[in-house]
Amino acid sequence: MQNMNISSHLPFRQVHLDFHTSEAIPGIGSAFRPDEWARTLREAHVNSVTCFSCCHHGWSYHPTRVGAMHPHLGFNLLRAQIDAAHACGIRVPVYLTAGNNQRLAMEHPEWREITPDGRYMGWAPTPLSAGFSKLCLNSGYLEVLRALCEETVELFPDADGIFLDIICQGQCCCPGCVTDMLREGFDPESEADRIRFARRTLLNYYRVITAACRKFNPDMPVFHNSGHIPRGDREILPYFSHLELESLPTGGWGYDHFPVSAAYCRKLPFEFIGMTGKFHSTWGEFGGYKHPDALRYECMAMLANGARCSIGDQLHPDARLDESTYRAIGQAYAEVEAKEAWCIGAESAADIAVLSNSAFHRESTESAAETGCARILQEGHLPFDLLDQEMDFSGYGLVILPDDIRCDAALAGRLTGYLERGGKLLLSGTSGLAADKDAYSFDTGVEYQGVSGFNPAYLQMDKAFAPEWLTSPLVLYGAPGKLRAAAGERWLGKVLNPYFQRSYRHFSSHQHTPFSPAPTGLCGGVIRDNLAVLAFPVFSIYRERGQIALKEFLLKTIDALLGGRRQIRCTGLPAEGRLTLMRQPERERTVLHLLYAPKVLKGGGKHQVEVIEELPPAPPVTVELRTGFRPARLRLEPAGTELAFSQTGESIRFTVPAFSCHQMVVAYRRETK
Repeated sequence: MQNMNISSHLPFRQVHLDFHTSEAIPGIGSAFRPDEWARTLREAHVNSVTCFSCCHHGWSYHPTRVGAMHPHLGFNLLRAQIDAAHACGIRVPVYLTAGNNQRLAMEHPEWREITPDGRYMGWAPTPLSAGFSKLCLNSGYLEVLRALCEETVELFPDADGIFLDIICQGQCCCPGCVTDMLREGFDPESEADRIRFARRTLLNYYRVITAACRKFNPDMPVFHNSGHIPRGDREILPYFSHLELESLPTGGWGYDHFPVSAAYCRKLPFEFIGMTGKFHSTWGEFGGYKHPDALRYECMAMLANGARCSIGDQLHPDARLDESTYRAIGQAYAEVEAKEAWCIGAESAADIAVLSNSAFHRESTESAAETGCARILQEGHLPFDLLDQEMDFSGYGLVILPDDIRCDAALAGRLTGYLERGGKLLLSGTSGLAADKDAYSFDTGVEYQGVSGFNPAYLQMDKAFAPEWLTSPLVLYGAPGKLRAAAGERWLGKVLNPYFQRSYRHFSSHQHTPFSPAPTGLCGGVIRDNLAVLAFPVFSIYRERGQIALKEFLLKTIDALLGGRRQIRCTGLPAEGRLTLMRQPERERTVLHLLYAPKVLKGGGKHQVEVIEELPPAPPVTVELRTGFRPARLRLEPAGTELAFSQTGESIRFTVPAFSCHQMVVAYRRETK
């Protein structure tokens, strides 16, 4: 069966339609009507919907020789969904659970993943708790999963891709893993060996299952979902056809997660999707709805960051699409459809590079330092990209090493050459120190004498870098490095110590000891023409504490370092506003994205969520943008409204009228209709 009018590129308007459905529920698929299904998707401007072959409960939604069809499903639901969608040009990738399969976990408890302390892994803390069980990918389960994948692509050769979920492997100590570890020379009692064996198991999964999905079609798109795209892990990328950035702001990720993840993924050679959810909270919330304005903002943020859009939904057991959900999706996707022409083939035009701490330290999640750095730059309206150790930073105007990126000889050499060619560099905390000793790996004009014994300590900022409203020392909740600056260096500030470190032996007041006015001779940071070095791990501190005074200090430092080469400057955009700068090389145009939506904390305790419930207009924004060319015209798109601008050298100046949620400003190199 041929798909009609379906592009080979990733669609912009996708729905990820969860269908994890218990065997205790009757009437599966009883309300499915092909015409209604297709009409609902079309009216919601959806052009791709991911549907289920096999769910976390272990049930298949079609006849199967390998698995087990849901006991209360009387027809081939997946085939009906694919046929109805394809008939109107809507793509259908197919979902299979991988890490979870509750039916098989109950039938084969020997396939379950076991922690080193003897607990079963999974979402249920006890045998009497509700939740899915995690299966070991080094057990007999892998062969069943392989067969399920092969059967699915054989039964549904017209599937538009395979989505595999819950791709992870812990330090499993099930009998099979322990036996294999001993046979292969790993020590099960060593955590390092258990981690290495888990990695070996995971890579074997990628090889086996990707090959199974492509058994009949070597070009079958495949994505393996682990809820996060690990930075710097190039070894797994050959098993992906594209990337999907799962990031539900109200589901625990927050509104800062997706822009940081996208800032890394857009530098990889993949098309990628941002994935949010229609839920008020997270996956599997029946009857939960976020405000349509929130869904609109989240989709616009995806476009602004170079991603296609995907909205997560959960299908009711009767297989009828929810009216309220698709009305909200339709409002967001109508706007996406109108704007996607200015997003096709877009790449980042940012002039600031942040080296990723999690990539350098091989961590599976974001670090506080890189998250804090990203927040500073976003709130300061400075476009940036996030790079791993293999990416080239030579073309950026500023490179930031946040807090704890030490340099081996190769990185030190790259940074030295970058500085010699006129690049700007910002180091904080222990970043820039040699990998094997406590000394800077290249000339910084600063002597490092170890970490201070005081935490917190105080920063007396130089007046030029302090907020206008602050002249007193600022407490910073992190131990500074003891920096001695050479004579003639420009200090950003000086470090003051408390009278003593708080302990049970001596303490003062409720929290920490006040600063002593006695000079320490330690600088809080220095700045040269092309280099700034900061004593404190400022970005981790900002991530944890959110001190506005520290943000203003850092933005002034960055501004002074960039000097007249700052790429963009906005006046009037609130701190909650966001911007990105993208270019479409094939269309010879540069696109400035402006976003604005206030976020509010709702709920309490573990149910506290950051929400958007209204989209008040942003005020007019005056922009100075270094384009490097004189635009033939400047427009607000997709309205086509012409904007007046003035030009000085490589920069243009213009004012964007008040807008709601999202505005694209497009600079065209050539005249266009």
